[in-house]
Amino acid sequence: MKPSVLSIILLRGIIPASLAMLLAFPQDIFAQAASQDHLVSLQSLEQQVQNASQTRQQNIRTITNLLRTPIAERAMKDAHFDPVQVRTAVPALSDQELANLAARSADVQQKISGGVLGFGLTALLIIALIIVIVVAIVR
Repeated sequence: MKPSVLSIILLRGIIPASLAMLLAFPQDIFAQAASQDHLVSLQSLEQQVQNASQTRQQNIRTITNLLRTPIAERAMKDAHFDPVQVRTAVPALSDQELANLAARSADVQQKISGGVLGFGLTALLIIALIIVIVVAIVR
């Protein structure tokens, strides 16, 4: 069987030329083009994720620090809430809920340390925070 003219042209001309062109370009040319068309760099994304994680951890610490105070412990026991269960529920909150409760917790903590609030009002504020935590976890 005699090879056709088309198969000879393909074998001797087009296929070797195509392979030579592929080898002439750097291997990562397409990867560079893909990485350069992103609007946000990978480092920027990593930094944003790290900042969000640190903020979340700080908000959790702020809330749990308030919930560990003797006044909060007493208020939770008086309201028949398990302090350990409430504290372990805090990390399950969303970022927005954590930020909101952390701001409130910091405000209550500042007022407690400044002596502005008596036990009754402090206990009421802490119970309100606990109810928000419980409602957020339940829904």
